[in-house]
Amino acid sequence: MRSAFSKVARWLRHWPRRKILIWGSASLALLLVAVTGTGYVVLKHFNANLQQDDIRGLLGAQPVNLHPQAENIMVLGSDSRQGLSKAYGSGLVTDQSDTLMIIHIPADRKWAEVMSIPRDSWVNIPACEMGDGQMSAPTQFKINEAFAIGNLDGNHTALGIACTVKTIEADTGIYINHFIAVNFTGFESMVAALGGVYECNPTAINDPNSNLHLTAGTHLLTPAQALGYVRARYTLGDGSDLERIGRQQAFMSSLVSRVKSKLLDPLAIYRFLDAATKSLTIDSQLGGITGLYNLGESLRGIPSSKIAFFTIPNFPRGDVVPGDTANVLWTQPEDNQIFASLRNDVPASSTLFAPAASGTKTTSVAAGLAAAGQHLETQASTPSSTPTATPSVQPSRTTSPAIQARTANQSICAG
Repeated sequence: MRSAFSKVARWLRHWPRRKILIWGSASLALLLVAVTGTGYVVLKHFNANLQQDDIRGLLGAQPVNLHPQAENIMVLGSDSRQGLSKAYGSGLVTDQSDTLMIIHIPADRKWAEVMSIPRDSWVNIPACEMGDGQMSAPTQFKINEAFAIGNLDGNHTALGIACTVKTIEADTGIYINHFIAVNFTGFESMVAALGGVYECNPTAINDPNSNLHLTAGTHLLTPAQALGYVRARYTLGDGSDLERIGRQQAFMSSLVSRVKSKLLDPLAIYRFLDAATKSLTIDSQLGGITGLYNLGESLRGIPSSKIAFFTIPNFPRGDVVPGDTANVLWTQPEDNQIFASLRNDVPASSTLFAPAASGTKTTSVAAGLAAAGQHLETQASTPSSTPTATPSVQPSRTTSPAIQARTANQSICAG
């Protein structure tokens, strides 16, 4: 096995340093390039680790796939607390989705975008099949509730994933080709296999909930520290899910770099792949380990400057519904333009994410919301090929939130 990994490592060293993959299809796929050199027995072992589900029969009518050669991959981080300490929460009735992203891989494979969706996004959730065989009623709630609905009455990961896909497709009109679900219970094992992962935090971190205390700067995080870093929320920064998304994106890039640094250590790579594949659920149409490898191959030539990470623009739901301090609504017309870009296989970041000048006045958000149609609070929740989560009432505001993307070669400490 050492010889096989060494061959792959030598091949990978010829990649330009600027070429880095996205997490999800992502850092996994980078690793899975190495799988092809491990031999049939090891390949079969990793493939057996994967949980593969066919959810096609649970989705109903899907949006039209306008560009079949492009791919939209939903990456979902399961909020399971099984096996974790009370520092990360306890007493959940069911699992929820803690992290939600859409990776768009264009037909020409010359660029890629990773769109993060805040877990507290208030959206329309269509009727979904539940664990007891019944259909839930359409509702409006935060988007991570979709995963929980499918998981009611037992652990039914496939149903939770299917409900999340239905919700995304109904509210954005984006056709989802594949999904990758990551269970955080295996996260610490992945970090341990690599001997820790480096991260850079611009300011000091003091989080008593996870016992995470770090000075500003770069640190090699232990498995427990890494889990606290990507999960902690309320005592870090401004306590928002939006800021946590930024930390998670930065950590994913660091994880990829750490894996690349370990390519000459076959035992570390084997342990990482073993832990990673045990933590994954993918759709059966993706093709198992071979499909993940092929996905990595399709991304291998994309320079990091052409990989954009961004969070969909949003604003507090409390601006529309007084008293709601926990949830967010999607900003229009920016978000519908982003969704249209993904449907049409063109970059959203090249036109929508130029840094806004400080204090710039704009009326585009208010104008877009005023033209968007019926307010989300009274909107029917029915799947369609066009977005439905488009509130029309915009509270008074004089500035629009900055709409920016971070590329894969930018450090979080660089601002």
